[in-house]
Amino acid sequence: MKPANILIATDSFKESLSATEAAEAIRKGIIQVIPDANISLVPMADGGEGTVQSLVQSTHGRIVQARVHDPLMRPVNAFIGILGDEQTAVIEMAAASGIELLSENEKNPIKTSSYGTGELIKAALNSGCNKLIIGIGGSATNDGGAGMLQALGIRFFDEKGDLITLRGGNLSEISKINSTKLDKRLETTNILIASDVDNPLYGGSGASRIFGPQKGADPEMVEKLENSLIHFSGLTENIKGINYHDIPGAGAAGGMGFGLISWLNAEIKSGFEIIAKLTGLEEKIRTADLVITGEGKIDRQTKHGKTPYGVAMLAKKYKIPVWAFAGIVQEDAKDIYRDIFQMIIPIADKNVDPEDSKRNAATLLQAIATKTISQFMIKNDPL
Repeated sequence: MKPANILIATDSFKESLSATEAAEAIRKGIIQVIPDANISLVPMADGGEGTVQSLVQSTHGRIVQARVHDPLMRPVNAFIGILGDEQTAVIEMAAASGIELLSENEKNPIKTSSYGTGELIKAALNSGCNKLIIGIGGSATNDGGAGMLQALGIRFFDEKGDLITLRGGNLSEISKINSTKLDKRLETTNILIASDVDNPLYGGSGASRIFGPQKGADPEMVEKLENSLIHFSGLTENIKGINYHDIPGAGAAGGMGFGLISWLNAEIKSGFEIIAKLTGLEEKIRTADLVITGEGKIDRQTKHGKTPYGVAMLAKKYKIPVWAFAGIVQEDAKDIYRDIFQMIIPIADKNVDPEDSKRNAATLLQAIATKTISQFMIKNDPL
């Protein structure tokens, strides 16, 4: 039986394809077999790379360029998205403070700052927006959002009364925090954090211990980062009178969740849920005969807020079959998700060099889409 309506809702394939490029590659593969297929594309994201593109595209918004500072405080070109309502801005932390802005030998969360993300927030305010959606995936930082707060006007002083330029490794030097010059426009700005991480700020499952090593921290650096976050949270919570460090997601993006929640009254939600709502994904799924999703990797973490799992769970409500394509499929993924995905399909053979797969991801994805839909058609419509 030929599926009449096919919905393609993919995330990006990291270091290879944007969500839009991945969806388009699958579409091209399918029309090789079903030229008259009614195919809808809904590029997705979960708060990381591709969040701006997904929401701008789905709401007929626009991209605004911004000159900001990267994690090592070097000038860099970045961007924000203004949604179709002209009141809501979408920010990807990774655009200014992302790990992919650094070379391998530059990765060091002791030295990096989230200052550039604060500059992106200012760019959104300067564009007249009073609602912000901030995706905080892919960061290179572990400064609790302190650099971001500095860019927005909060001042940090050491015990001598001198201003400190903050990085992940020197938060312990803070003796006093003065927020009187925090941008007043933030008082009437609603901020929503899009994240798929529920870690606390510090502790065994906190930002430094879980994510620090991924950002270049050795064991000694992890301890320094941990102590820095504990010190910063202690000062913050003494001022605010509230315990923020244990809030789920406070440890997201090296503690950016903490900085946004404690000082800017932000609310944190599942990145996938935010984007699914704004793109009208569930209604589009409801009318489909087949849903196709995917991202760079399907593994045990996929069920923790990742796009393919979220798409599949929505489709399951309406008993619509879901296929998932991935650059890498963990060995036991098909068993783990047997009741979630009808098929999980790697885009390349195990023997293909991973770097070659990344370089040729669009071609591979298109080819495997053609092969998969052909086999499906033969099985369901035998001659």
